[in-house]
Amino acid sequence: MNRMIISNLAQRPIRSCISILAVAIEVSLILLIVGFALGVLNDNKARQKGIGADVMVRPPGSSNFSAFNSASVPVKLADILKRQPHVAAVAPVVLQVTSQTNIEVIYGIDMTSYESVGGPFRYLDGGPFQGPNDMIVDEYYAAGNKVHVGSVVNVWNHEFRICGIVPQGRGARRYVQISTLQDLIGAPNKASIFYVRADNPKNADIVVRELKTIPGMETYNILSLGEWLSLMSANNIPLLATFINIVIGIAVVIGFLVIFQSMYTAVMERTREIGILKSLGASKSYIVRVILRETLVLAIAGIIVGVVLSLIASSSIRHAIPTMPVQFTGGWILRATIIAIVGALVGAIYPAFKAAQKDPIDALAYE
Repeated sequence: MNRMIISNLAQRPIRSCISILAVAIEVSLILLIVGFALGVLNDNKARQKGIGADVMVRPPGSSNFSAFNSASVPVKLADILKRQPHVAAVAPVVLQVTSQTNIEVIYGIDMTSYESVGGPFRYLDGGPFQGPNDMIVDEYYAAGNKVHVGSVVNVWNHEFRICGIVPQGRGARRYVQISTLQDLIGAPNKASIFYVRADNPKNADIVVRELKTIPGMETYNILSLGEWLSLMSANNIPLLATFINIVIGIAVVIGFLVIFQSMYTAVMERTREIGILKSLGASKSYIVRVILRETLVLAIAGIIVGVVLSLIASSSIRHAIPTMPVQFTGGWILRATIIAIVGALVGAIYPAFKAAQKDPIDALAYE
């Protein structure tokens, strides 16, 4: 049977290659789009963790997605937070979204307080702010946008000079002085979020409870970093899980239709062959197994090609756009494999049973 299956596929190379390519596209679509979504999510989690804070304080009624919080809280709240027993440092930050080339969050920081939470910046080139129009960028932004110390970038119709390049992983990819950003967005002496470092990371939950007992702060969105990280999953982010399911659904439909059309055409073309097999004593189950095993071979070949294409595409994307992370996991490769195999086999079931139902006399007489 195995020799016959390979011969059948080799006899029709173009159709076999198209079927393999369809499964490969299905697998690549799942891995790349899901990998991009998870990559962005996990990259954001890693950068938030790299800030060095143990607790995050946001305005009342604000979202856990810091990028979309307005600067509405007086900066002087930091002085109140610092007076709490287990608080070691507090950094007020203004967050502002820009979408010139892609959606990005720029941080307005006070260098002294920001470094008191996460430690001093390590500069790969240049140094700290020297003036109100200076900007610090991380290495990924510098590489992806081909800028260097001394380059001028325009954001919000305002020109900034890049004064320093730092390793990635400290919150944002670009930083400006907090007072400059406050003036640009019309929010003087206001902040979007306060990063709090506890005297001991083990006391993060204690700090959360202490801050919530401060009069007037009962309605603030206060979370420990550990709690925030646990919430940042695909299932907890609005519409992300739905988006992933839609992508998977589209990929499955592509694979199903191509395999269905390919195997149905193959059955029609091999009517006499099926008649010969049945006249030689082949059972209906034997015919079904032949068709399904051919489909399985095509699916496995397509999966291998799809994974290889996804890895090549991911490497190319990361090389061309360093700020666009694509993350593959063994779990999602396994899921894509199962989805592709199941979709292919479902697409081949009807052609397989149609082949099994053919009458050998009619099949032998078929021209």
